[in-house]
Amino acid sequence: MRISRLPLTQLAASAVTIGSFDGVHLGHQKIIQQLVASAKQKGLLSVVVTFEPLPREYLNSKRAPARLSSLVDKAQKLAQLGVDQLVVLPFNERLRSLSAEQFVQQVLLDALNAQWIQVGDDFRFGADRKGNIDFLRHYLRPYDFDVVDMPSFCVDQERISSTLIRQLLAAGEMQQAEKYLGNAYSLSGRVIYGRQLGRNIGVPTANLLLPHNRLTTDGVFAVSSMIDGQKYYGVANLGPKPTVNDARNWLEVHFFNLSANLYGKRLCIQLHKRLRAIQTFDNLDALKTQIQCDINAANRWFEQTTEVN
Repeated sequence: MRISRLPLTQLAASAVTIGSFDGVHLGHQKIIQQLVASAKQKGLLSVVVTFEPLPREYLNSKRAPARLSSLVDKAQKLAQLGVDQLVVLPFNERLRSLSAEQFVQQVLLDALNAQWIQVGDDFRFGADRKGNIDFLRHYLRPYDFDVVDMPSFCVDQERISSTLIRQLLAAGEMQQAEKYLGNAYSLSGRVIYGRQLGRNIGVPTANLLLPHNRLTTDGVFAVSSMIDGQKYYGVANLGPKPTVNDARNWLEVHFFNLSANLYGKRLCIQLHKRLRAIQTFDNLDALKTQIQCDINAANRWFEQTTEVN
């Protein structure tokens, strides 16, 4: 899958869908599968258009919801679904100020060479959000190609949305969120040097400093990760480290039965079970005791769970 940003040289004739696709959950996956299938049937390039930053982050960064996935993780999932090209539009004042007509002409037609477009009933675009699916159908009627609704997707009669998944994660309902995501909720990042406190108390950890300003959830979790083709299990603290006065958001992972040097590696950590909330301890000895309890709890959970993605 190719990844590009504006300005683009005109693409080959393409089938296009547009959205934030945060988390690339099961509903998104159905949309992408329909896009890829239609593109192949019509001999078109399958193109997903997304934004960076996300529109809600640009318009009100303080009130924007926490992300489910970074741009890197989103791109990896879209590539796995068979998308030919991901186009990342910079959501800024210039893009925001384009009229609906300018957006269609400059982005969809001139840059993307769209021949088939799939958007949701609630999709809005252009200055003052005047563009919608009815506008697209009217404006593009002379071009004689399809503007298709994005289907809603339900599990157990529940419409899947990124908002619903954020709510589940915030409540620690990891298994229910996993059902809607299609896989365990995961976070990724590069392992960097920390303060070596885990190693000093006999519990070495891989420290991932996360790029997100806010997290969908925090606490201590039973986790797993594929490393060099092998799955390893462990326990992780997600969020700040109040016992050592560190307010930054870390994902600090202790893997069972792994002693390899992980510094510099990019890891994807799957969060399977929330074990407890973040706590502040009086001293490192108390923290060490609790970490051992967390390790035991995670091991018990994995032993009782027959299927872990």
